[in-house]
Amino acid sequence: MHPSALTRRTGAALIGAVPLVFALCLTAPEAAAADTACPAPGAAATSVSAAGAQCSATSAEGAAAAAYGLGGTAAANAGPTSLSLAIAQNGGTAAASSTALSGPAAIALGPGATVTTTGVRPGLSIGIAGPGATVTVTGVTGPTCGGGIGFAGDFQTLQGCLSLS
Repeated sequence: MHPSALTRRTGAALIGAVPLVFALCLTAPEAAAADTACPAPGAAATSVSAAGAQCSATSAEGAAAAAYGLGGTAAANAGPTSLSLAIAQNGGTAAASSTALSGPAAIALGPGATVTTTGVRPGLSIGIAGPGATVTVTGVTGPTCGGGIGFAGDFQTLQGCLSLS
């Protein structure tokens, strides 16, 4: 089998798993906590704390970062010519940071969900974790998923992971 065929099949399988993982994560019970929004387009920094929710975002000139704490803690940091997105819901913790030409997204849904995504090379990456799961994308080595329902896809390394435990 040609290596590019394996890469296409792996990519297709990971992309096909996203809706399933996202749907399973959305079934997590919701807590009564505040929502926070921290958009930071261009050279900006913002931080908001409310009952049970926090977010912070910083970005350099020519970049954009956004963090949303929906009853969770989210942080995004975008270096020049990059994008970062972090969303945390219902007790989750999400963090995304990026450097030039990268675009990481971190989505943590539910109690104990933890996602850390890092963009260090050109390319997009995403990590999604459900209750109790931990997902990590370094941009250098393959992503890791464990501890619950989680998914990661990384176009920086052309690798991904899926956890259904």
